[in-house]
Amino acid sequence: MRRSPSIVPREADRDVYLVLDDFGTRLGRAWRETDEAGADRATLIQDLMNDQCGHPARIVAFNTADGWSRDVTMDIADELRRRYVEYDQVPRSVQEFLETAIRR
Repeated sequence: MRRSPSIVPREADRDVYLVLDDFGTRLGRAWRETDEAGADRATLIQDLMNDQCGHPARIVAFNTADGWSRDVTMDIADELRRRYVEYDQVPRSVQEFLETAIRR
């Protein structure tokens, strides 16, 4: 029987971040592809600020070695708000993401 490749990172004891991107009504939402090395928090922040995600709708993180997963959308939005002043220009996609990611 053929086995599907594992989505568990080779280095299982690390946090992995994935972005659910909204491609509009015609294409819908999909999890953005990323290479294994680029699925960490620092790269995610950098990719967002470099306008690599068109319309991020949700961000999740997981760590298979520790056995957890959670929605980190608000955590990432809060970090982007704190770091906003570090950047000369903030992409429109990030501005829209921050407008929708509000704690209630």
